[in-house]
Amino acid sequence: MTTDSSPRAQEAPLLLSTEPPRTFGFADQAAFWTNLGVSLIGFTGATYVLQPPGYDRLPLLGAVLATVVGTIVGTSMVAAAGAVGAGTGAPAMANFRGLFGTKLSGLPTVANVVQCIGWGVYELTVIAAGIAALTSDRVPHAVAVIAAGVLSTVMAIWPMHVVGILRRYVTVAVGIAMLYFTVQMLRQPLPDLGQTSWSGFLPAVDTALAVAVSFVPLAADYTRHSRSVKVAGGATVIGYSVAQIWCYLLGIIALLHVGGDPNQLFDSFLGITAGWVFFAVLVLRETDQSFANVYSTAMSLQNLLPRVDRRILAAVVGVLATVFALNVRDFSSYANFLLLIGSVFVPLTAVLVVDYFFGRGRTGWDLSDNSPARPIMLLPWAIGFVVYQLCNPGSVSWWADRWTGIQDALGVHPTWWTSASLFSFLAAGAATGVVVVGRRR
Repeated sequence: MTTDSSPRAQEAPLLLSTEPPRTFGFADQAAFWTNLGVSLIGFTGATYVLQPPGYDRLPLLGAVLATVVGTIVGTSMVAAAGAVGAGTGAPAMANFRGLFGTKLSGLPTVANVVQCIGWGVYELTVIAAGIAALTSDRVPHAVAVIAAGVLSTVMAIWPMHVVGILRRYVTVAVGIAMLYFTVQMLRQPLPDLGQTSWSGFLPAVDTALAVAVSFVPLAADYTRHSRSVKVAGGATVIGYSVAQIWCYLLGIIALLHVGGDPNQLFDSFLGITAGWVFFAVLVLRETDQSFANVYSTAMSLQNLLPRVDRRILAAVVGVLATVFALNVRDFSSYANFLLLIGSVFVPLTAVLVVDYFFGRGRTGWDLSDNSPARPIMLLPWAIGFVVYQLCNPGSVSWWADRWTGIQDALGVHPTWWTSASLFSFLAAGAATGVVVVGRRR
């Protein structure tokens, strides 16, 4: 038996019933979350922080503050969900067996499978777009997608080895690239912002928060390998917060240099001396985003198919994501649908965390294949979801129209201080607290 305790010495369990190795220290987890916090999508997402839809552009100080506040609050939610995984040793969707029972845990599992495959397709599309920008469209779209898909799938088969590589090499390279771009862009005078207003501050906070919490249903898949709950929580908050804040601030600066046009965002990076070299690092690094989606899809499927080897599931998911991405060029409409699916996990996280730390989770959840159903826990989840949709029904036309009608009937209309993510999280958490207290009495 090997005595090496490094992440390279052991791999993630092949079956759901196998105990996970607890080999990830603070540096491993921090490096992993740091890399996830830097994204080409994040640079584009800075557009909606700088100028939330329906509002005037924020002052630079307002955009910076909104990024910091939204990121830290959102990452705290991710860390809380990850702490549950670090405590139980179970992957994200399997933890919902303790919350809802095994059969009902299939509800969030199916939603997460759809979401993760969708975002995996999105990431492959973004990588292909980055390669196109680097090579002036010399590399065919299909070649770029297939290459990225194969690499992501291979990474998902050996996830713990990948985390070791991220810690030793990739994080350093990404840090150098980000620092180079930051210094070069700050050397150029920032253009005038024009008319600005603080009215969009809280919507901008919600945007940064929403991006961070998109990793909530994935967190436990990786923190389950942490040596302690404190290591998992601290590394997640520090690693992801620093990276996303830096990524968004760099994206805001880049946007200002191209007049706020997101379609020219990559030109800001490629227009810098030797910028293509460092941009290539960021494009290659983007594969860890697609890897995370492929691996977490496989782990979610294991909650439904606990006796199937996760490597087989990862290979199937990787092939599906790659095939779907081959014909995707315009992702805008589907991205809105994915955000709608993602909204179910914000209130769900509140229910999970409250019940785990203050309810039945304190005495140990039943995560077995025969865990009994707890339908009462669906109620606070539903309450939080309704609050989210009343605050932000999204951009899928048929869905948004229905919720707009409900808003009119109830006389509830979102305003500048409305935060869908925060309000739904608090509502679901409070409702769960009521259930917990009622059970004790």
